[in-house]
Amino acid sequence: MIFKYKGIDEAGNKVSDKVEALSLLDAKNKLKANKIIYESIKEESASIFDALSVSMRYKIKPKDLSSLSRELSMYIRSGITIVSALKIVQTHYEKNKKMKLFLTTVSAHLDEGKNFYTALESQSVVTLPEFFKHSIKVSESGGILDEVLLELSRFLKEQDKIAKEIKSAFAYPTFMILISLVMIAFMLAFVVPQITGIFESMNQELPTPTKVVIAMGDFFRDNIKLILASIVIFVVAFMVLMKKSYAFAYGVHKFILKLPLFGEIAQKSELARFAYMASLLTRSGVPFVQTINLSANILNNLVLKELFVNASSKVVEGKLLSNAINSSKTKIDNAFVQSIALGEETSQVQSVLTNISELYFEENREKISLLLTLLEPALMLFVGGSIGFIVAAMLLPIFSMSIQ
Repeated sequence: MIFKYKGIDEAGNKVSDKVEALSLLDAKNKLKANKIIYESIKEESASIFDALSVSMRYKIKPKDLSSLSRELSMYIRSGITIVSALKIVQTHYEKNKKMKLFLTTVSAHLDEGKNFYTALESQSVVTLPEFFKHSIKVSESGGILDEVLLELSRFLKEQDKIAKEIKSAFAYPTFMILISLVMIAFMLAFVVPQITGIFESMNQELPTPTKVVIAMGDFFRDNIKLILASIVIFVVAFMVLMKKSYAFAYGVHKFILKLPLFGEIAQKSELARFAYMASLLTRSGVPFVQTINLSANILNNLVLKELFVNASSKVVEGKLLSNAINSSKTKIDNAFVQSIALGEETSQVQSVLTNISELYFEENREKISLLLTLLEPALMLFVGGSIGFIVAAMLLPIFSMSIQ
């Protein structure tokens, strides 16, 4: 529970902030422990907007989590305790209320005597990735918290960088597709109907392309509201089904993997993420079966996630990971399976996973670059061809009149 309070701190300054607590009494005790005299304190009531966006509101961005991990690693390596490090880091997030409340809550749990992992697990302010928390848990017991935090920071930063590269790469093609569709729809719905009246007064047989364009124009003009409503309903229904229906989302993800070129890029992107995370968790000392499960949970594609989760249960039974993947109905890149098998034979699974992730990330960069190189002229051809066809269809009757 989150409580909002106003009061006076130890130095006599007025303060207004939030505190996480199990109850109102617990919140008052925490303020008392921090030497804050409260004037008012009440549970924060969520607005309708907050209720709708709660998952977004309390989810730390990979970039912020990477920065936080790097800072904590740096302070711990300097000999500062995790408690002191968190209090120093809090001062860097004065303008970010969500992060400040999260760090304050974790610090309060540490002051109560909990370890870092338990403090992260106990807080309910933000949602943290499971692999992040389990890496912290293992590294704390192994005395390598600073090293693992640094590795987590690098991983999160790399993932954020890749996500931004993909968004940036597809921004222009997406913009071109939207603009072309808007232009074509505008011409069919508003421009073509204006010219249709001229052709009707000509009392002559119109060419087939002109008839097609006029029919499309009439359809758009008469059903523009229905078309727009259908698009909105389709998009909303698709998004809801992707979130609520596992079977629907699984089917969509399976279809994506079967697409030419796009499917291969999607699969290798997911396999690269799995390999990188598995390598990191293995280095952190996480048991291999748990490593497979945690690495699978960061995957977006449900087909591949299910593949690795099922494979982990077979590894528990004594099977090798490569054999467990091979026996599955879902088939993935054979080079990935062979590399895992080689790593298992030579007891170098961690090194092999690192190399696989680097190889697949690099391959995907090259393929996306090639795809965009081909996509740009194709989009220009599509836009020019579509608009050219409409214009030509409108000019054909005029040309036929001049010939007669």
